[in-house]
Amino acid sequence: MTDQHRLAPGDTAPAFTLTDQDGGTVSSSDLAGQRVIVYFYPAAATPGCTTQACDFRDNLGSFAAEGFTVVGISPDAPAKLKSFAEKEGLTFPLLSDEDHAVAEAYGAWGEKKNYGRTYEGLIRSTVVLGPDGTVELAQYNVRATGHVAKLRRDLSLG
Repeated sequence: MTDQHRLAPGDTAPAFTLTDQDGGTVSSSDLAGQRVIVYFYPAAATPGCTTQACDFRDNLGSFAAEGFTVVGISPDAPAKLKSFAEKEGLTFPLLSDEDHAVAEAYGAWGEKKNYGRTYEGLIRSTVVLGPDGTVELAQYNVRATGHVAKLRRDLSLG
């Protein structure tokens, strides 16, 4: 996957419907009219993903006060997401994208290099959607640690 497939500000965000950690579904249409932070992470309950999820959890109130909804998406099965949410006290939707179709549509799936090995996988990414469903901000290859603080700065949230 090349950068040309990545989303950019002003793009219309691809529609999605995914299963959440409780077995319900969340669709992009359910989120219409809201500003939404959609973050893609490789695997629930791994150290980096736990750090990032807990960072979002700890900032959830301030994001909500600024009018943002937070949604996490990973290739994990709903049962794994439920266990992760319960263990870490995550109260925002974690969505299962097992076939990684949504990650691909958002430019968050592609070639990765790790320890000299090249493979296809989820690229840690965050896409901020405006109330009209257009992309306000798209960040790819973000770091798990410190990402939420950087995102807050980039969104001018202080």
